[in-house]
Amino acid sequence: MDTRVRVARGIAKTETEASVEVFQTLKRRGHPDAPPPTMSDGWGGIDDAMVEVYGIVPGENGRVVGVELRVIYGDEEEVLALFGKSTAYVERTHLTMRLFNSRLARKTLAFSKLLEMYRASAAWEDLVYNLARALKTLRVEVFNDPNRRWKPRTPAMAAGLTDHIWTVKELLTTVVLPNNT
Repeated sequence: MDTRVRVARGIAKTETEASVEVFQTLKRRGHPDAPPPTMSDGWGGIDDAMVEVYGIVPGENGRVVGVELRVIYGDEEEVLALFGKSTAYVERTHLTMRLFNSRLARKTLAFSKLLEMYRASAAWEDLVYNLARALKTLRVEVFNDPNRRWKPRTPAMAAGLTDHIWTVKELLTTVVLPNNT
């Protein structure tokens, strides 16, 4: 949570298919045996996906009658250290996604009928969020410059993946080499 980098995205016709896509991405990206500490908003699909991709059965299912903290997978202390005692990070990410990608907003003319168009808009939104958008919560204080107090940082900068805020031109003109794994 220190970097706020979005590391996986699942886009499919059902919550379960989208969750399977996320876990398969995480599995390819360095979590082959078990998922990393995971938080969900509880809308469904994540339990079945975890079983399908990792063979791990999360906690019991139930209906919502209130909000209670329950770690489904991972060490409870580690999960709480990463996420805190609420789903605020998940909900904030969902709000940011809806604000920056109108295809996610309800009752809009920008609604995606084609899944590929939806995937493309989500990929673009993730690129801008991770590389080109400085977040106030990630800025670092500058002590040796009298002209400014803060150095802005993007999630990718906080994660050490880049050393600068990318421009839209850089995003559109950079060719990414395919990952052969």
